[in-house]
Amino acid sequence: MLTDRQKEVLKIIVQEYIDSARPISSKEICDRLKCSSATVRSEMASLEELGLLEKTHTSSGRIPSEAGYRYYVDNLMELKKMSAEDMLKLQIIFKNNQLQLNDCVNESLKLISEMTNYTSMKLGGASHDNTLKEISVVPINNDNLAVIVVTNTGYVEHKNVYIPNVDLDDVKKTVNLINNMIVGTPIDEVASKLEYEIKPIIGNYVEEHEKLYNAFYNVFNNFTSKNVDVMGRGNLLKHKEFSNLEKVSNILEKIDDNEILENVNISESNKDINIFIGKENNIDEDMTVIETNYKTPTEEGKLVVIGPKRMEYDRVVSLLEYIKEQIER
Repeated sequence: MLTDRQKEVLKIIVQEYIDSARPISSKEICDRLKCSSATVRSEMASLEELGLLEKTHTSSGRIPSEAGYRYYVDNLMELKKMSAEDMLKLQIIFKNNQLQLNDCVNESLKLISEMTNYTSMKLGGASHDNTLKEISVVPINNDNLAVIVVTNTGYVEHKNVYIPNVDLDDVKKTVNLINNMIVGTPIDEVASKLEYEIKPIIGNYVEEHEKLYNAFYNVFNNFTSKNVDVMGRGNLLKHKEFSNLEKVSNILEKIDDNEILENVNISESNKDINIFIGKENNIDEDMTVIETNYKTPTEEGKLVVIGPKRMEYDRVVSLLEYIKEQIER
């Protein structure tokens, strides 16, 4: 159990280290708390013994330990009120009637990355409750097509497909076959239905059936799997914790692994906003992952912000809560 003064000392050190990225000296805390340096040094030593602070080799100052960040997040953090400028920028995105929900989410996360210098991600896409309404194809050139998938809720996804040396009439026959047999099928069952109902008979209708089947199967398989949109990848390099290029490369490789992102947490948490600090996540021990789930009648997914443990927790949580509220409104 920490005393009120120890809580104040820890809170100051966490907040100052987040801002400055340098160890915090007792003098800086004395100036804030209006007490003697001996008193502050004693409190800092106690917090270090409790494992909440660490002393670096290059300075007499202290920095928060992983446990210190966790105590701060769970007990001391107060959410930062969003600035009028931040709120206006996000409102412009969500009030733009020209943007679909998926675009609004991506644009808002892109904005978060720009405002915070962290990396943000969206995991997810169309809900499994959606069913296929229709597919259509637009020729781009002789060997490339744009396949457009529309669900019953109005969710639209398109994918460019490379199919060389295939007759356009065969493409149209394949599209008609799929629309006639699979419309109304839940999105997460379409790939399976293609395999078991379309694949055995497509050869009766089109000549290059193997090429066409594989192309459309890949479209639906990618559509129904968890997609990941990453904003601000390069922001990792802006933080001193990630100056090692090999380390950054390893982190980016994990970011590209959907399975790792889906199971980013090692510790259990079921809060609206989940914060996984250091060893609590399976991406990197110098990193914090903050995430929240969202769900609407037509879509569900996960919003994720990653950055150094020295993250503006209060600001990121406020931003994610606001975006989640706008999405689910």
